[in-house]
Amino acid sequence: MKQQPLERKISDIVAPVIEDLGFSLYCVKLTGQDGATIVQIMAEDPATGRLGVDDCAKISRAVSAIMEVEDPIKSAYRLEVSSPGIDRFLIQPEHFEKYKGFEAKLETDTPAENGQRKFRGVIKEMENNTILIMTDEGEVEIPLNTLAKAKLVMTDDLIKATANL
Repeated sequence: MKQQPLERKISDIVAPVIEDLGFSLYCVKLTGQDGATIVQIMAEDPATGRLGVDDCAKISRAVSAIMEVEDPIKSAYRLEVSSPGIDRFLIQPEHFEKYKGFEAKLETDTPAENGQRKFRGVIKEMENNTILIMTDEGEVEIPLNTLAKAKLVMTDDLIKATANL
């Protein structure tokens, strides 16, 4: 999933604050709903991959303060802090490494040779900024820079693996 320049800017602003609280920033997403901007910040405990409600509140208070000072968004916005969840978006190369062997849905900006832009398969490898997935049709290589979005698929194996963290 590609980040917009403003999402990168907000990430740079809030990441140190979140890390000072003992958590790691997973991603920042900007969306719009009914004409209002929503700043969605996903974070997690690096040891468990989880984030509780009290943790969300703590991060929200700290991030609200730095966002007020830095003022990266000139219009009104709503801040939401959450865990990335079990069926999380995959953004960074390390996300694909961490979830090798699990099923994911991927969508590219540019079509493959056969015209296909949407893929579903098991993540096999992440090497040289290329994702290798095994689909029903065979192995597919997807360059990371062509990826529009990627998300894990909720499966029993994924639930079992995350329950043991």
